Amino acid sequence: MAAVTKDDCERYLHIYRQMRRIRAFEDNANQLYLAGKMQGLTHMSSGQEAAEVGVCEALKSSDYITSTHRGHGHCVAKGAHFREMFCELLGKVEGYCRGKGGSMHIADQENGNLGANAIVGGSAGIATGAALTSKLLNKQNVAVCFFGDGALGQGLLYEVMNMASLWALPVIYVCENNLYGEYTHVSEMAAGDLCARATAFGIEAHELDGQDVMAVNSLAEKLVARARAGEGPFFVVLNTYRYHGHHVGDINRTYYRSKEEESDWKDNRDPIVLFGTWLCEQKIATDEELEAINEQVQSDAKAAVEYALQAPYPDLSEVDKHVYAANA
Repeated sequence: MAAVTKDDCERYLHIYRQMRRIRAFEDNANQLYLAGKMQGLTHMSSGQEAAEVGVCEALKSSDYITSTHRGHGHCVAKGAHFREMFCELLGKVEGYCRGKGGSMHIADQENGNLGANAIVGGSAGIATGAALTSKLLNKQNVAVCFFGDGALGQGLLYEVMNMASLWALPVIYVCENNLYGEYTHVSEMAAGDLCARATAFGIEAHELDGQDVMAVNSLAEKLVARARAGEGPFFVVLNTYRYHGHHVGDINRTYYRSKEEESDWKDNRDPIVLFGTWLCEQKIATDEELEAINEQVQSDAKAAVEYALQAPYPDLSEVDKHVYAANA
């Protein structure tokens, strides 16, 4: 292995911090729901941090992502701030969408986040359209479309992959296979080889361990560079796992997955623990330094929650605003 440089160390610690930030955000969002302080449902992505951060760390702020109903992690990984995100979850005016989007519709245009989407597979067309725009305008931007294994049954995904292949668009379709589409195991809802669904359209496909942030990031760096050079599109399956239920109200999950399975993933395949162990083995950080990062992240999240709880709601006069785009 090549010597680790100072820049490498800073980047690795940034990756670790981003993963910790996602976990802290999700933990606090869950507590807000359980305490009755947040309206509606939300969908936790705890356990999937390596997939989210590994991919987004390969992107520039000008590159695009589209997200899913389980999209908090993508937002954080692409550069979103705690304060604005918690405000959005709580319907406050300082949220990214002025409190009108909530958990499943956060968008952060300044960081290239075109938005989460409550429709399963619904953002595939948006990401592909962004990639087409980039190519037509010669903007050199790459679009990443995140979706879950449940979206593999949606026709839109295959329509746009066909178009993307025909037009050689700079788009990467990233399937976060967390094994369950709502309450059904992927083996019972997606027949055949998942990667074959992309290769049928002539799209290069890859499958790897979505809990290994270094492996995810290494592949993402290569594919993003190739997509930017006009070699896209690409398709990636990241095998990962969600620790929580389908949504925050899905608490008793034993009827579709065992407690032993959940414990195995948490105890033996947690992406943050695995990466933290590697950082210590490589003497990039100590356990104490990693714990200090975690404590700072937890403090930042707590402060953002307290701020969001006190922040104002949108004025009633806004109820019919931002419904239609302004006339050009």
